[in-house]
Amino acid sequence: MSFGKMWNIFVDELINGAYVNILIGLRNTLIIAILGLFIGIIIGTLIAAIKVAENRNTIAKVFARIGDIYTALFRGTPIVVQLLVFHYIVFPVLGINLNAVIEAVLVFGMNSSAYVAEIMRGGILSVDNGQYEAGRTLGMGYTSTMVRIVFPQAIKNVLPTLGNELIMLLKDTSVASFITVVDLTKAFTLIPGKTYEYMVPYLMLAVCYLILVLLATVLIRFVERRLRKSERKR
Repeated sequence: MSFGKMWNIFVDELINGAYVNILIGLRNTLIIAILGLFIGIIIGTLIAAIKVAENRNTIAKVFARIGDIYTALFRGTPIVVQLLVFHYIVFPVLGINLNAVIEAVLVFGMNSSAYVAEIMRGGILSVDNGQYEAGRTLGMGYTSTMVRIVFPQAIKNVLPTLGNELIMLLKDTSVASFITVVDLTKAFTLIPGKTYEYMVPYLMLAVCYLILVLLATVLIRFVERRLRKSERKR
């Protein structure tokens, strides 16, 4: 079958309603990636803060070890395995009944937090010790110093790496269909139907992911430029 004929079949499928699934898949992909990164930043930052403070007292050291185990578990197993374990084992055992998209957001968020924890830890350690001392000189406690002085600088330092994490999440959402989520990949997989012509749908799927990644890259670079301008104004 010629490419032109396969393209016409693809267009006919879109006109007959396949575009609805694509829009739903795009929405779910963006929700999982963006909210997953948001959750990852919150949990990852907390873990990073505990790790850099582990020499303060015994309790902090215990929590730091728990953080090490947490990051090892989520970084040491594939995201698709984590999705299956939580969907078919953890949530049912706990009696939790959630929408598949919400499940995916939580699992991707926990997975992302394991990576963000190390990213933020490096960002926090990159902040000059003089910043800590300045906060203490102003009479600020440890928590206040971290929240108001250290974290803003750390996030600025690791912003490009966080942007890469967002891009990775966008691409990794392609496995969300393992727990019945209609993501972008699943939407395009449903298009061939009885024709079994996957060539054009899969090519267009690749184009969609490429566009998403390029848009994310442009957004990240825009934010970086804005931060550099605000830094120069100071």
